[in-house]
Amino acid sequence: MNNKKIVIVASCIIIIGLIIFLIQPKTEQKQTTPQQSTTQSGVLDKKKLKSDDEWKRVLDPEQYHILREKGTETPFTGKLEHENRPGTYYSVGCNEAVFRSEKKYDSGTGWPSFWEPIKPDALVLQDDTSIPGDRRTEVLDTCGGHLGHVFDDGPQPTGKRYCMNSAALYFIPDKK
Repeated sequence: MNNKKIVIVASCIIIIGLIIFLIQPKTEQKQTTPQQSTTQSGVLDKKKLKSDDEWKRVLDPEQYHILREKGTETPFTGKLEHENRPGTYYSVGCNEAVFRSEKKYDSGTGWPSFWEPIKPDALVLQDDTSIPGDRRTEVLDTCGGHLGHVFDDGPQPTGKRYCMNSAALYFIPDKK
């Protein structure tokens, strides 16, 4: 009888420990393992870099999460996914033009997708190794804000898919 009680208590302790481990916030894990990034192309504009407190004053919570904490909005929920008017897409963080509507297409992924930026130096591309075994290319604006990722499965002429978060962009339609 004593052995059964010991086994039950030990099992409960193991299960409780496992539950505590699994429900720890993911941000704690990120803080202990900083991500190393290598810039592939583009240059950050040092004049536009801000502290976290400054970013929190100019970005709403969702924008802050995406641009500063490298978050991702839920697919098929972004306000710009179905934007089809002619116009220009701007980075929320830098207020700089990053994409034109003529280079936007429906990738079926649930995020606004473009096959090319408005100009080659509009974006900064960095290696993203945040998912072990899955090397991706992160897309930043020139003030260091995370916009999304670029993949090599887009349409011609570039073969690229710049998969962006709507919350990281705003759209200004062309004047008629």
